[in-house]
Amino acid sequence: MSLRGGDPAEIGGYPLEARLGSGGMGTVFLARTASGRPVAIKLIHQQYAGDEEFRIRFRQEVAAARRVSGAFTAAVVDADPEAEHPWMATSYIEGHTLAQHIAKKGPLTGTDLRTLAIGLTEALRDIHRVGVVHRDLKPSNVVLSPEGPRVIDFGISRAADQQTLTMTGRVIGTPPFMSPEQLQAPRGVGPRSDVFSLGTLLVYAATGQGPFDSDSPYMTAYQVVHEAPELDAVPAALRAVVEPCLAKDPDARPSADQLLELLRDLPVELGDAAGVRASRTRDTDTQHHRSSDVGTAGGDTAEAPAAPEGTLIGRSLRRRWRPVLAAAVAVAALGGGIAALQLGSPGSPAGESGDDGKDRTVAAAEAPLPDGFRPWRTTVPNDKGIPDEVRCVPRGDALFCGGGGVVATRLRISDGKEIWKVKSPGVPMQGMHIVGATNDTVLGYRLPPEASSDKPIEVVALDAGTSKELWSRPISGQSQIFTGRSQDVVLSGSTVLSVDAGRTRIEARDAHSGRLLRSTPFPAGSECTPVPTGQRMYAMCAPSAEVANVEVHHPVLHTLDVKSGTFGKGIAVQGPVHPVGGDDGRLVLLHQRTRGPEFLGYDKVLRVEPGSGRVSSRPLKKVYGATPGVVDGTVYFAEPTGMISAVDPATGRQKWSRQTGVEGASGPAAGGSGSGSGALYFSSPSGRVVAVSPRGRTLWSTDPRVEGLAGEVNASPRVAVSGRVVVVAAAKNTVFSFDATKPPKSE
Repeated sequence: MSLRGGDPAEIGGYPLEARLGSGGMGTVFLARTASGRPVAIKLIHQQYAGDEEFRIRFRQEVAAARRVSGAFTAAVVDADPEAEHPWMATSYIEGHTLAQHIAKKGPLTGTDLRTLAIGLTEALRDIHRVGVVHRDLKPSNVVLSPEGPRVIDFGISRAADQQTLTMTGRVIGTPPFMSPEQLQAPRGVGPRSDVFSLGTLLVYAATGQGPFDSDSPYMTAYQVVHEAPELDAVPAALRAVVEPCLAKDPDARPSADQLLELLRDLPVELGDAAGVRASRTRDTDTQHHRSSDVGTAGGDTAEAPAAPEGTLIGRSLRRRWRPVLAAAVAVAALGGGIAALQLGSPGSPAGESGDDGKDRTVAAAEAPLPDGFRPWRTTVPNDKGIPDEVRCVPRGDALFCGGGGVVATRLRISDGKEIWKVKSPGVPMQGMHIVGATNDTVLGYRLPPEASSDKPIEVVALDAGTSKELWSRPISGQSQIFTGRSQDVVLSGSTVLSVDAGRTRIEARDAHSGRLLRSTPFPAGSECTPVPTGQRMYAMCAPSAEVANVEVHHPVLHTLDVKSGTFGKGIAVQGPVHPVGGDDGRLVLLHQRTRGPEFLGYDKVLRVEPGSGRVSSRPLKKVYGATPGVVDGTVYFAEPTGMISAVDPATGRQKWSRQTGVEGASGPAAGGSGSGSGALYFSSPSGRVVAVSPRGRTLWSTDPRVEGLAGEVNASPRVAVSGRVVVVAAAKNTVFSFDATKPPKSE
């Protein structure tokens, strides 16, 4: 809607274009950054600006929102909680709220409902992993964007290890979507409270009504605390997943990570909600949604009714969630879950001939196996109770793995036996895994404890034989902004390259001793990150303002001489781009197509000539919303659907495309006896693996090995190959191996 008389012309230097809406605590405006990026600016109402208690809450909101930066949340662009009129700018997310959608079009069904459930749960996982509790998850705080659901408004969120802020005599939240403990003892609210709210929200999305709805907000609050939820209208498969979320006892609810396991097995077509009443949303049910659709800074408030004397909270629902997992899986199976598409014969001999007599060569038949080798499976657990993924690097008879709360562990490659393990004190971070290994040194990341989030991430060097810490160094974590992957430290031979904690230079250190060899300052006004490409190293730089804005549109590439530490002449590239590998000495980059701040996929392939500085750009046949990789001068895209495509970077033309049964795969990892005759391995978080020849023939694929959702776009390869041994990293810190010539058979 248009700006009104009395609305400011700008906020914090951002010209305002329109009024998006207004709630109890603030008004939200549409504005633009200097580069034209749309942002949503929340301006606090005048009457609250002088309320110190409210200012504390708003500071918490800004701090919490800054800590959360997952794919299903709105990122903070700028904020000034100390201004005369406090304000915060976030990425503008186009789309209706869930409340608006339900009011206009009715409940969600089928794949839309499944997508919403998984997207919101992944958002909660990202929120909880950085130690934040949202505390006001409701339909008006969920935006249905073209790219998927987004969670907004952290107005009453808090750090999980801090005291809850409450206003005298009131508890803060929205009764139909609050947890029992939020109504009764708000200072004890933790992440499982958000899970309860998610359960109520999914019931609302599926039926148009909440599981505790009543004509009175006071009666609704009473039912949240004391009564069983109304779930008859929820599709059976979803009901089996939602029910444990609504347990009165927080300990009986699944975590966000555990809930993702349940949701993965939901059938794609959930069907309509049986028995949904014609009157989809009563006025009393949606009144609070319609009055606050912009996502306010505060959130609604309600008095919590006292429980009747002698009542036991949740008496009928005090049960663990794990038995329901089996029920959910069974219901999903009966409902027609996705059958794995097996292409090729997993049990066929690896040397069986394809169309040209060579395609089915998976690995060099003469490559020996380690003494005593047999296929094995193990887990690399951390102390955080948060299942994650690791990545592994083979080195001789050793396998070094790291990530998921583990700096590094050494396994014996012949049988998977753990030799040693060094854990990280911090919460696992998505995409941050092991750095690499030399003959005598292993390098990994150490994340700071939750309570010390102000401390930087460190690179840690460990003795490969004993696990003794050799040295550590704080580093800057900004590679994701440049490359799309968390690769803040690069190992080149026996030299470690990283950005100093102050983000002013690239440092080169001896991998074993940690001795500083060289220090290369960034070009004036720029920030950089090292980018490996085969035998050549680059520094990818960008204006500091673009890095701060998390939008690199004008990157400049420099060849980086590892021995001397000198930068080559800058090569300007039109961004945003992601470097993906090398092609005969050239650096290959993929151009990103975006809509505002949203990533839509890759639409061009670029090649940079390091000598001449020439940059060639070719359009791609289509926009690939996929995980890319380069092997032997070919770019491979692994799409979330299981489609794998090969593209010639010199022309942008697609060589071939092949549908596989490995959804959400990352790769490729190359194996075999040499260029052109070996296999390319792609693997998903579930441990499903497909082997594809460079010509596009599917050699074999395997069944899942662990419960795991489809992976995020741009995940690093999960497969490592050592001779004939294929090592696969999967969800829940799982690692397993097999002989490349004898892949696991499907059952």
